[in-house]
This record gives sequence, structure tokens and C-alpha cells, in this order.
Amino acid sequence: MSVWIWALAALVVISIGGYGMRAIGQLTTGNTPFFRDMPYGVAFGYALAFACIMLGGWYYLQPAELEGGAPNAGVVFFRWAVHGFVIFSVAAYLFRLFGRYIGTEATRKLFRTMPLTASFGILVILIYAIVSIFAGWIAPYGEGEILGAANVIPGGDPATGGNPDYPLGTDQIGRDILSRLIYGAKNTVGIAFATTCLAFFIGASLGFLAATLGGWLDQLLSRSVDALMAIPALIFALLLMTIATVWANEFGINRTYFMVLIIAVIDSTRVYRLARAVGQNIVVMDYIEAAKLRGEGLSYLIFREMLPNAYAPLLAEFGLRFCFVFLTIAALSFLGVGIQPPLADWGTMVKDLSQFINYAAFAPLAATAPLLAAGAIALLTVAVNFLVDWMLQKSSGLKE
Repeated sequence: MSVWIWALAALVVISIGGYGMRAIGQLTTGNTPFFRDMPYGVAFGYALAFACIMLGGWYYLQPAELEGGAPNAGVVFFRWAVHGFVIFSVAAYLFRLFGRYIGTEATRKLFRTMPLTASFGILVILIYAIVSIFAGWIAPYGEGEILGAANVIPGGDPATGGNPDYPLGTDQIGRDILSRLIYGAKNTVGIAFATTCLAFFIGASLGFLAATLGGWLDQLLSRSVDALMAIPALIFALLLMTIATVWANEFGINRTYFMVLIIAVIDSTRVYRLARAVGQNIVVMDYIEAAKLRGEGLSYLIFREMLPNAYAPLLAEFGLRFCFVFLTIAALSFLGVGIQPPLADWGTMVKDLSQFINYAAFAPLAATAPLLAAGAIALLTVAVNFLVDWMLQKSSGLKE
């Protein structure tokens, strides 16, 4: 039976299961509002989620070794992912529970109203921050230290090509992958945060300025932003970084500074659009007119009147911009024009470790090597969005 027939059969079963689940719920609970008013799409979602959990449980229980004793890389990596999810979920719950009883009254109240997703995001960001700050003390080896063994398979099992001294293996020139991941947090995350802050300073300042003054300045800035936004961001950044590489070599300036400035300017166009749109709605308010009548200056109007009232949308945009900047830096490093060796960077690590996929047929665990850096990128992206969603909900006054 082909995979399409299996997929169609599973879709039919799930569709029937969603209808049956809703009908059984209505009968067994006396037609309570939860089941009575439940749309079929929601019931189908519950049935689909149940099917995915059952399928995941079945795959988790599959043998971790293939015939002949070779490890089943898919099952092994899936088990790692499940264990990591469970560990982080329990840690997030304990972290929230700890925060409810330890700290000031304000922090305890904050943790009492915090959803589990937000505590997960805060915990992950704290872990990344601690790893970034203390990378030199946490990493077992140096950032660019070349060790005696190259192309060691992750897992630490000598029978499968691993080494217990290097639990996550080594790259093609013998650098410890675990140490590179730790130092990569310092470089990638730190540079992304600095770039996002610079982009917001440029974009928000100019956006509020255009909304406040209007006239020819608004037209000049807006048309310049339109021209920049018409060019695809990654292609534009790649082009400018290629030019900046020549300047960096000529003037002896670190190329990273050019990368931060280029990405900040490109991303500030998105921030400018949002800040200008929000600012135009705020500048017509009565309290702005009252501040003008009091003789307040332009800086007071922007930073003391407009900025606090634009906090919610700018906060949501900050989380999204940080993720996009983070991924842009990783993409540029993957293409070879971002953070340069010997500095560790997760995007470069994905590119360098992708060669391990070629040996997956002989050593299945080798395919997990490039997924380590990719997983670090994905985990931080999810954590930041969880935290920003909660902060946006609080600042906007929305109720669950």
C-alpha cells in the first residue's frame, strides 16, 4: 500500500475520531457547553493531536539499534528530543513554582500569573545568557582549540565512532563541538541582541520623528525606507557584506562591525514603518497637544510621551526582529560572509558539520551533528516568542 493511501486512511480515521470524540463527550457529560459548543475543527484538532501522540509513542518505543548493532539515528535523535522536551517542561514548571514563593511581592505575583510557556521562555533565555557570559569557564576546551581527534561521531560511544572525552563529537579539523556550541551562544546571541537594539534605536527614533514633524522629512524618510524594503533583505545583506569584506581587509577593521551595522540598518526599516504608524495614532492625542502647549521639546514628546504608549507593539516587534536578526546572522555565516573563524557561530557550524550527513549510511549518529547547532537556534527562537507573546498580552491588557 502506498504512502498516499495510508495518509488518506489516517485522515479518514482521524476525521471520524474527531466527530466521535465530540459526540461521546456530549453524551457522557450531559451535553455541557464545552462539548455542545465545540466546532468540528476543534474536535478534529484534538483527534489529530491524540493521533500524533500515539504515533510519537510508537516511534519512541522502536528499537534504538538496527540489525547488525548499528544505532537507529532517527529513533535515537527522537528520544533525545523527547527527553529534552520533558526535562525543559519539568524545569519550567519548577522554575515557575520556585518564583511563586521566592522573591519580592511583585515578582511572586508575576510568577503566579505566568503561563508555563512564558516560564519556559524565561528559563531558556536565562540558560543561554549564563552560558554566553560564562562560556570561558563552562566550555571544556578552547573556542578554536584543535584536539587530537577529528570527525568524532556524537554520542561518546567508541563502538560507533564516538569518544567519551567529546560527548558531542569533533568537527573536521578536530575542534570539540560542545565547546563550539557554548562559545557560539556568546557570539551569535550577543551580536544578534546588540544588532536588534541598534535597529530599534534607529528605526523607532526616525519613525517617531517622522510622525511628529511630518512634512518633507516624513516624505524623505518614508520614500527612502520604501526603496530599501523593495530589495530582499538577505540578498541585500549578502551584497553589502561582500562589499564590506573588501573594505574590512583594506582598512583592517573587523568584518563583524560591518555586519552589525548593515543588518541593523536593513531591519530598522521594518521598525520605522511600525513606529511611524503607531506614532501617527498617538501624536493626535490630547496629552500630546497638552505637552506641546506646555512648551515641551521634541525629545520629551518622543521619549516621554510617545514611546511609553507604543510599548506593546514595539515589544512584540522586538521579539520578532531579534529572531529574524538571529536567523539572518546564522544565514550569512552559513553563506560564508558572517562571523568568521576561528570564532564559533551556529550558522557556520551547520555548514561545517553538514558533511557528516554523507556518512549517515555508515554511522547513523553522524547525521545528528549538524542538527545540534540548528536545534540551538530553533530552541532560542521558540523561547523568545513565548516570552514576547506573554509580555504582549500583559501590556495590552488582553485576558485569556
